[in-house]
Amino acid sequence: MSSEHHKPPRQLGGELVIPILAVGFTIYFFSTIWNSPWTAKVSAFMVGGVLLLVCTIFFVRCVFWLNRGEGTLSFGNLFTMDDIRSGRIGLLASTVGYVLFIDRLGFTLTTFLFLAISMMILSKGRNAAFITVISGAMALTGWAVFIWAFDTRFPRGWFETTMKVVLANG
Repeated sequence: MSSEHHKPPRQLGGELVIPILAVGFTIYFFSTIWNSPWTAKVSAFMVGGVLLLVCTIFFVRCVFWLNRGEGTLSFGNLFTMDDIRSGRIGLLASTVGYVLFIDRLGFTLTTFLFLAISMMILSKGRNAAFITVISGAMALTGWAVFIWAFDTRFPRGWFETTMKVVLANG
């Protein structure tokens, strides 16, 4: 007696959302750096090229799955109860919050909040003190490297303004 087990077809529609958005973002990104110095272009095209290559490989695999009947273009798996239980919705909300508030709060404070909230979600609230310390250390390291040392054009907020005054007045 054969116990052949048939798996339902993989729902590729939901899995294709992020790679399609990644390709669109990469093309947009390429268009914004077109007039940049050649060193920036080389770095951008290398990173973007790798992303496009990985997405292309996934698209080709999807075509094979569709041709073999192992996949469908349905979106039933795009949002599930597991998204809420696993914290994916919270991570999405914290990412959107980061993008929305970075200009108002500045790089360092927004990065600290994003890291702390994300790690709290992933750890389901355990080790809050440790997560706070790690998030603070990472955000301060980002400030020290990107804003203080390299003077990049990251958004400045209360923390960056205060630290500029403190460092200028010793």
